[in-house]
Amino acid sequence: MVRRVRRLAAVALGGVAAVLLSLTVAEPAKAAPKPPAGVDITGHGLAEPLRLRADSHPAHVSALLEQVDFRELVRQSAKPKAATLGPKYTIVVLAGDVPKQTYDLYPGAAGGPRIHRPAKQPEGRKTTAAWFLGRINMSETLRTAGVPLERTIEALSGGTGGGERIIPEEALNPARDINEAFGDLRRLLLLNVAVMVVITLGLAGIALLIRRRTR
Repeated sequence: MVRRVRRLAAVALGGVAAVLLSLTVAEPAKAAPKPPAGVDITGHGLAEPLRLRADSHPAHVSALLEQVDFRELVRQSAKPKAATLGPKYTIVVLAGDVPKQTYDLYPGAAGGPRIHRPAKQPEGRKTTAAWFLGRINMSETLRTAGVPLERTIEALSGGTGGGERIIPEEALNPARDINEAFGDLRRLLLLNVAVMVVITLGLAGIALLIRRRTR
């Protein structure tokens, strides 16, 4: 009985090993997915499509693909009003010469850049239409890629959402911040002193009461 169990165990292990070996051997035969070959940009101010390819403009293509990486973007539940969006720029992502994905970018939208993913995609594919908060540096990314846009302050930041200045001018006052910090510290010290005085008076009162009772 023990030998039979050992044989069955050996056969089972051999079968598992054979399956794993076949998977390991077959893995290199699978073709690795090809990275996007480039992007085409059309929109306001462009007389003809701006064609950027990964072999000749790798930095620009990478930066533009990062703009539409929805894993790091915040989705909006409501559609923005058309009057607040500003100029539209459509990006088409290509694999080789075949369009695979398309997105509408609004770098000048009120309240910050916006991205729209249309339901209808290239090759007849369909997805769920959605709106996202764009990255702060969308305008500058498009500008450096060749889109005729004015340079913006937001070029210094790559975060998502908001096309207006993140920190208002009135907040950029170091002297006021230092004064406020010292004021808070002074109030904290005074509060601590008051607490110590109260505790000391309380202990003194208790000691006096005990002393009177022990007489």
